[in-house]
Order: sequence, then structure tokens, then C-alpha cells
Amino acid sequence: MTQPSETLGVLSAPHVLEYPYRRSVGPVLSRFFTGLRERRIVGVRTRAGRVLCPPAEADSETGAAVSDEFVEVGPGGVIESWTWVARPRPKQPLARPFAYALIRLDGADTAMLHAVDAGDPARLRTGARVRPRWRAETVGAIDDIECFELEDAR
Repeated sequence: MTQPSETLGVLSAPHVLEYPYRRSVGPVLSRFFTGLRERRIVGVRTRAGRVLCPPAEADSETGAAVSDEFVEVGPGGVIESWTWVARPRPKQPLARPFAYALIRLDGADTAMLHAVDAGDPARLRTGARVRPRWRAETVGAIDDIECFELEDAR
């Protein structure tokens, strides 16, 4: 006697599980991304007077809604902490070794995470000054800033 699978073959059906979506960023982040497209970096002032960059809709310390006051920050800033990426992966921002750093831009009270193209980890230190390197064409996304580079790299 034959088994049913031997006479009928194996049934299969391709199935792709994915969740395509478009995200609405709202008025606060829209202002941030529009600024990036224009090669400007903006933060938002909290009701207590702190400047958050990247901006958020609520103050992380109090949970209160932020004010409607947007503040241009940077473009330069200082590295607060960093880690070296010796072997970048395919989807990372740079194809050569680089650092991820928390960068507090001038005029901001919080730091943002971004890539720093320093060439060598020996050149990096907490407190080092950096400036953004913009992409040739900006579209209003965080990677409009290709990376940051050390100010003394000129």
C-alpha cells in the first residue's frame, strides 16, 4: 500500500511574512527631518528650558509635552561617548571602520547617536569636537548627515 504523499506529491505554498508600512512622524519630527533636508539641525525646548535633539514630543525627564519652540542647534558638537566599529556590516553607515558616538550638539542638552568617520580610534576621545558631513543630495532623513567628522580633520 502506498502513502498518500507518495501518490499526490508534497503540497507547498510560498508565504512571505512582512509588514510594509509608512510611518507618520508627526509635527515635531517632521520639523527635524525638514531641517535636515535644508542642512540644518533643530531641537525642541522643553517647558523646563532644556533643548532636546533629536527632538521628542515629550520630555523624557517629566513626561510633559514639549513646548512649540524649535531651536537650531550645532552644527558642531562634542563627543560624549563612543565605540569603535572595526568591521562594519553591510547596512551600517560607512563601509570602512568608524565610530558610533553620542554627540551633544552645540546648544542642545541631550546627545544624538550617529557615526563618526575618524579613520583611526586613536584620534577619538570624549570631548572631541565634531561637525556633520552632509550627503550631496538631502531628502529629509537622518542619513542626510552621512556622518560626523573631527573638526581638526581639515
